[in-house]
Amino acid sequence: MRLEYQIAAAVLLDFVLGDPRWLPHPARAIGRLAAWAEPRARRFIPRARIAGAAAWLFVAGLASAAAWGLWTGAARLHPALGDIAGVWIIYTTLAARDLARHGSAVRAALVAGDIPEARRKLAMIVGRDTDALDESEIARATVETVAESALDGVTAPLFFAFLFGPVGAVAYRAVNTLDSMWGHKNERYLAFGWAAARSDDAANWIPARLTGPCMALAAWCLRLSGGNAWRILLRDARKHPSFNSGFPEAAMAGALRVRMGGTNYYGGEPEERPHIGDPISVLDARHIALANRLMFTTVLLFTAAGFAIMRTCS
Repeated sequence: MRLEYQIAAAVLLDFVLGDPRWLPHPARAIGRLAAWAEPRARRFIPRARIAGAAAWLFVAGLASAAAWGLWTGAARLHPALGDIAGVWIIYTTLAARDLARHGSAVRAALVAGDIPEARRKLAMIVGRDTDALDESEIARATVETVAESALDGVTAPLFFAFLFGPVGAVAYRAVNTLDSMWGHKNERYLAFGWAAARSDDAANWIPARLTGPCMALAAWCLRLSGGNAWRILLRDARKHPSFNSGFPEAAMAGALRVRMGGTNYYGGEPEERPHIGDPISVLDARHIALANRLMFTTVLLFTAAGFAIMRTCS
């Protein structure tokens, strides 16, 4: 089976199955390995930045080696087993269905008028404080998460799968997981997490700049505000504090004709984010459903584009 067919099968599996908790998942294994490696790296290497870089190399390298060993080992036993292993490995790095499921759970609580339950569901997918958010702010946080996670949860691992196969997808998942664990700008991780944060920025640089235009095109396919998505993408993508997250977020804001950004609270401390998009519509539960549809369509277009490029180059 050609690599592009493995990727297409993996995307289909993710759309259908999502992330069942009983299935082994690389992100959970990488997280456990990172938790094991951090104290040991700090103990044996006095300088925090060097310790963090060494731990990053160990965890990302071991995760990539394990994926390579599983994929090639299965292929040596039988080509069909190699195909199955490749599909399964790539599938486990994708999170479109799981992301949509979490967003839909927040939406369902909002539709039912259960704001406390919506806050509780939202707290499962965001790092900001949710206890005092009203409906519009809950919807904003959910739509922002869907937009940003469309990149690091789906299109970025797909990008590296197209380039380097299943090993590339797992390597990206390791980079992204380590950034989530160590890439914090606080006293504990500012130095130790430097390598994790910088590598994640670098890994997402190209995928972000491909995902934004794909999302704007997806808006046109869904008869949303495709033209406005392009306008806001070009105008506001670089306003976001992240080098990369602003691209899908700006395209999403333009497509839905809403404004994102503003004041978020983390541990009771306010953090101001630049506004992205124009407040043409007030964010509410219906925008979460639209964001999910836009995310799925973006993934399909991204996958189709990768498939077409591979076919052309082969």
